[in-house]
Order: sequence, then structure tokens, then C-alpha cells
Amino acid sequence: MSSGEVSNISSYCLDEKSFHLCCKLFLQHSGVIRDGWSWADVKGSEEGYVKKTAIIPAKLGSLLNHKADDGMNAVTGVDECDDEAVGDYIVQSQVLVHYEYHILYSIGHQVPILYFRASTLDGQPLSLDEVWSNIHPNYRQRLLQGPWDTLTQQEHPFLGQPFFMLHPCHTEEFMKPLLQMADDKKRKINYITTWLSVVGPVVGLDVPLSYHTELPAPD
Repeated sequence: MSSGEVSNISSYCLDEKSFHLCCKLFLQHSGVIRDGWSWADVKGSEEGYVKKTAIIPAKLGSLLNHKADDGMNAVTGVDECDDEAVGDYIVQSQVLVHYEYHILYSIGHQVPILYFRASTLDGQPLSLDEVWSNIHPNYRQRLLQGPWDTLTQQEHPFLGQPFFMLHPCHTEEFMKPLLQMADDKKRKINYITTWLSVVGPVVGLDVPLSYHTELPAPD
């Protein structure tokens, strides 16, 4: 079997045929547990991608340059007589955000890529800064070493619309030890499920455990 299929893995890249097989098996289980994943065909092409939408709580902030009359900032409680404390303050509020996730195949890197976009329920798209501020705290410190190389905004290759993207340049690097471990233990895994379990939580997307424990057999 080629790399990425639900089997022992001898290579650490994912060819396009294996990508489609992994997606097929991933979607089969999604249909069983009904967590919303589906396949989207690209019009006029044999290509496509896996997609899902979700409503997730997020914190959005606005910058205020504010001085309270009594010398105390009403929002932050900072004594504004202190010159170092005077200036812009971030006011955050929790709102519901509509996320749309797409899993595409990168021919150049031979790995899957997670594209996504986010907007408030009234249709206002989130900025790159707002998306970055909602990166899960468990991952933020690590990503701060090179955040703009990790999370970028660019045109969706199929839709021609602006999307955010988790850059795939380090995918093989973090997948290799996971696949090697599975190979050593003769465990069957699905590349897409394992990969998404790593990158998904970074942007609020969790993969249910049953994707790993109820692994379907390939045709």
C-alpha cells in the first residue's frame, strides 16, 4: 500500500491517490457519527476537497484610547495618572463565530492543507489579527516563534476567495515521528485523521476519538 492509506506506513509523504482514499474513509466515519464533514467537487475539474462548517465561541477585541474623568480607566481599572499606563486598551467580548474548514491536497508538498475562514454571525469577516488572537493558548506560544509563517491569508486555489491557511511546510516534520511510531507498532492509521488531530485544535477544530478507535478497513 502507498503511504497515507489505512495501513502501516513506509513513507512520510502522501500521494494524491492516498489522499483521496484517506478522505473517503474519513468521510465514511463522519457519516456514521454525523459531525458535518462532506466532500465538495470542483466544477469543471476532477479535483475536490473535504469541508465542514462550525459555530465556535471566540473573543474579539477593539482598541480604545480612553481616559476616564476620574483618572481611572473604566474598562481596565488602570490608574491613568501613570504615564506608562495611558494609551490603547483592548476591550474583548465573546461572540459566536462561523468557521468554514476545507482540507485540500498540496501537490507541491505532498501533504494535506487546512484552509479556513471565519466571520461573525452577521457576516463580518475576522481579520488575521483576530484569528491569530483566538489561536488556542496551548499552541500560541509555540507558534509565536514564527506566527506569520504558520498562519497566513491567501486566495483559495479552487474558489478564488480569501481564506486563512495553516502553512504545510512543517507537516512532514511533525507527521514523521507519528507515522514512524504507528509503523513500528504495526498499527493501522489514517493520515488525514492523524494530521487533523494535530493541526485542527490550533484553530478550534477537534477530532472525535472515535476516528482513531473505530478505524474502517479499506476496500
